[in-house]
Amino acid sequence: MPSTELHYLFDPLCGWCYGAAPLVAEARKIVRVVPHAIGMMTGARRRAVTPQLRAFVAPHDARIAQTSGQPFGVGYLDGLLHDTGAVFDSAPPTAAILAADALAGCGLDMLARLQVAHYLDGRRIAEREVLIEVATGLGLAPHSFDAELARQSGAPLLTHVEASRALMAQSGSHGVPGFILDVAGVREVVDVSAHLGHAHVFGAWLSSRITERSASDGDRRGA
Repeated sequence: MPSTELHYLFDPLCGWCYGAAPLVAEARKIVRVVPHAIGMMTGARRRAVTPQLRAFVAPHDARIAQTSGQPFGVGYLDGLLHDTGAVFDSAPPTAAILAADALAGCGLDMLARLQVAHYLDGRRIAEREVLIEVATGLGLAPHSFDAELARQSGAPLLTHVEASRALMAQSGSHGVPGFILDVAGVREVVDVSAHLGHAHVFGAWLSSRITERSASDGDRRGA
């Protein structure tokens, strides 16, 4: 069977990516999922929590919950979104995902835990102490993770985000979450909007599509 990967464009602070989390979990049962963080809220795009930010995200969160069925917790709705000392910054959680991947190949597990920490528990996932606590919950040694987090927070993070944005541009994707199915080096953008809230249906479709694409590739090679 030809090599197959599902490239996943995301940001840890993207609400629709949280909405798509069950699709990612289902896809991981079927195919290797490769994460690509785009740095949506980094540098000048970082945002302090303000009433204006809360008013902006609230209707989007409500729509995401309705469309995907993903829950938004009291800790987030009544806690974090009113925490004017918090800053929404994608860089630290992205570096944490890269660190978890480098140490134990569990970057996507780290992403899932961070999404829960943010959208359910209302934790400040841009803060080092929170990231270490989440990593420890994954079974990573705190000191090793802390050191790797510091390393990933420099040039590796910048390089990763730059490459992810280049992939997004090359693929024709128009934002996150973005999915690109790669079968034997041939890529296609996968629109998952109709699958939100229907992870098992998405899994069945993905399995079928991979089988179809693999058969087509085999026919081409045999021709």
